[in-house]
Amino acid sequence: MTALLPHEPEAQGLLALMLHVEARAAARRGPDGAFVPLDRQDPRLWSRPLIVEAEEALARAARARRFGRFQTEAAIQSVHAGAGLSGRANPRALVALHDLLAAHAPSIGAGVARAAVHGDAFGPAAGLALLAAIDPAGVAAYQPYWAVRAHLLAGAGRAAEARGAYARAIALVADPALKIHLAERAAALG
Repeated sequence: MTALLPHEPEAQGLLALMLHVEARAAARRGPDGAFVPLDRQDPRLWSRPLIVEAEEALARAARARRFGRFQTEAAIQSVHAGAGLSGRANPRALVALHDLLAAHAPSIGAGVARAAVHGDAFGPAAGLALLAAIDPAGVAAYQPYWAVRAHLLAGAGRAAEARGAYARAIALVADPALKIHLAERAAALG
């Protein structure tokens, strides 16, 4: 990757992305160190000044009207921040941004995240279909794939398969708190 000049749109996009991620740092773990997924975080713990700074950087980047991976990733984080702060999710915006990211900056991570948001917006079958299109060799040891697959399978009522996918995700993660979180999700399937 070439060096990013500070005032270039992608540099501003990267700054916005980093600020959005950092803004939620205090909410990622519970008081006991437990992992807290984004949809269960307490937005009151998010840093509003960092979110404002992120939004300003994203607006500066957007004025250039040139696609950039970091700008798109920051825009995704902006939608999540907006949903957390307003209490109103915008699944269609997430779908559009993830589709854009997967089309212009394809990666396994982008594909898995796209499947997750499609599953949330259009139902588990839609997400599972997108996961099925990803090269199995590329995701065999990719923990987020197995966690998303488990979540979607659970949503589709396929508990036995979901438990298997959760077991695979647990085996691939090093973070003890995330292992516990995934194990609890698997146990909730009965």
